[in-house]
Amino acid sequence: MTALLRRALFFPVMMIAASLLIFLAIHALPGDPARLMAGPQAPQPAVDALRVRLGLNVPVTTQYLHFLTRAVRGDLGLSLHGADNVTAEITRHLPYSLILGALAYALAIAVGVPAGVLAALRRDTWPDHVMMALTLLGASLASFWVALMGMDVFAARLHWLPLLGAGNWRHYIMPATTLSLLPMALILRMTRAGMIRVLAQDYIRTARAKGLSPAQVAVRHALRNALGPVVTVICLNFGSLLGGAVVTETVFDWPGVGHLLIDAVRYRDYPVIQGVTLLAVMSVLFANLVAEGAILLLDPKARGQ
Repeated sequence: MTALLRRALFFPVMMIAASLLIFLAIHALPGDPARLMAGPQAPQPAVDALRVRLGLNVPVTTQYLHFLTRAVRGDLGLSLHGADNVTAEITRHLPYSLILGALAYALAIAVGVPAGVLAALRRDTWPDHVMMALTLLGASLASFWVALMGMDVFAARLHWLPLLGAGNWRHYIMPATTLSLLPMALILRMTRAGMIRVLAQDYIRTARAKGLSPAQVAVRHALRNALGPVVTVICLNFGSLLGGAVVTETVFDWPGVGHLLIDAVRYRDYPVIQGVTLLAVMSVLFANLVAEGAILLLDPKARGQ
């Protein structure tokens, strides 16, 4: 509990440090945003006037302080491409990413945890070998290739699913499935490893000696104690969803935050890049706190630390 409280108190410090690193890294990118917005044929006086209007003419330190003070109030500035409010733009795209991520991780958990338990209970048999082969396949396949193959088979050839965009529930199937493959493989492997470790403990042998069925031993005694690392993997991977979903959202033309980030990089839209990246960092840090809290609930030994 002390470690969780210490990490929560240190959260603002980490966010400020992350914002500084993000700001410096983005401003090190080549290219002049004012020139990109004004166009290659625009005269230099017009470009200079645009730089003044965007606040790009002041020193970098001053720009960062302005960015930080606004960000604390929830104001991430104006987009350089279209002059929209960055906070409002992220808010408009964020629900699509969250819903897609929630569906992907629900599918990953629904398949990965039971499959990991089965693989552990049938260790070194053909179900275990099949599960391990599938996890290797799921972790190795590139998400853009899986997305393109799914689009070719289920949209272009069979016409079962829509090709691009976000509309009704059918539009979610291919992006969510594609996004679920890697976390599904990780959850399956972590569940299997945790179950194998727990099933070798003395209290499991005692439970078996009392005459409990294998299902009761696995679910009531082993699974809960094996879920600590699994919960950590789930939380951390869901926290990094905004970064990991960039490829999937781009391929499927999904109007989420990942797609917004790609467009911002293309136009050197510094405020949008900063806002999305800062949101991704915050989600990872928050996921760490959630993982710590979940471990405290699942593992009685951790509560005394």
